[in-house]
Amino acid sequence: MKKINLIALFFLCLASCNIFAQKNKKMDIIAYYTGDADLIDKYEVNKLNQIIFSFCHLKDGKLTVDSPKDSITIKKLVSLKAKNPQLKIIVSLGGWGGCEPCSQAFSTAEGRLKFAKSVKALSDSYKVDGLDLDWEYPSIEGLPGHLYQPADKPNFTELIKILRSTLGKKYELSFAAGGFQKCLDESIDWKAVAPFVNLINIMSYDLVNGYSKVTGHHTPLYSTNPKEESTNRAVEFLLKAGVPAEKLVIGGAFYTRQWKNVENINNGLYQAGEHFQGVDFKNYATTYTEANGWKYFYDEKAQAPYWYNASTKTFATSDDLRSIKAKAEYVKAKKLGGIMFWELTLDSFHDGMVNEIYKVKTEK
Repeated sequence: MKKINLIALFFLCLASCNIFAQKNKKMDIIAYYTGDADLIDKYEVNKLNQIIFSFCHLKDGKLTVDSPKDSITIKKLVSLKAKNPQLKIIVSLGGWGGCEPCSQAFSTAEGRLKFAKSVKALSDSYKVDGLDLDWEYPSIEGLPGHLYQPADKPNFTELIKILRSTLGKKYELSFAAGGFQKCLDESIDWKAVAPFVNLINIMSYDLVNGYSKVTGHHTPLYSTNPKEESTNRAVEFLLKAGVPAEKLVIGGAFYTRQWKNVENINNGLYQAGEHFQGVDFKNYATTYTEANGWKYFYDEKAQAPYWYNASTKTFATSDDLRSIKAKAEYVKAKKLGGIMFWELTLDSFHDGMVNEIYKVKTEK
């Protein structure tokens, strides 16, 4: 009898270990989405775990859907869940330039409660699965001219707490955070907020951006020198700050950043230049061609691609299929919560970046 019990216990432990292993293998694929109700049908939404509608905004201190068109889009996104039971639809507040009133609105307990109640009401009304806060950024400068103040940091913590207590466990709560060191150091009390959120979406892109006068990798997986921002640098910082690995989501960029007047030194990498509008991933294959004068390079240390055009002295940096695969493999190896990206309408309809992530997720 004892022997039988021991065997039963062994198999029970084995089953438990397998369940835990499966849990650890879970890797959410999260898409920010700015398109309309019709466009979403062109994408492989069955490969996604979350679609984050971007964006809702604050109006009189309440979370507000901006237009009838946005309302139709959110309802369409929610309808996708009928065929995709794993899919969650999240609404996002803010974005770059979209959170101008946030510092003031969230500066009082009354303001935070008013907002939290509006999130609950909107979530109930639209039957969405929760909120992603995209306040860029608490306590440090985001878009020039937007109010930011030291009190934003503790106010953000209190905002997260009141959101969780108002929404309960039923709804998802996440936030997008800058992957650059100043935001990591100064914006968020990581240890205080981590217990109340499901996920933290690290914007590990735009690490060199429109304000940068020197080229570089805008969304590298690893730093090539001690001062360079990178995805891994942000992840390691947050793990040391006590954020559980399964709550961390890294970011991928489905668009390039470009610079002109870049001298042909080091194939344009880490050189002076003037930033200008980039290109969507779906157009890489027709833009960054040898016929157009472009050469492709891949930085093995950074795990990041870049392009240089010697004839026009232009430089481009982004993720591509190779680097997004490396990021997805990194998520698996580190047992992180997943990978998100900006944003779905920049991808190819089929066999694009989402598909490359999905292949890594589902491979044995």
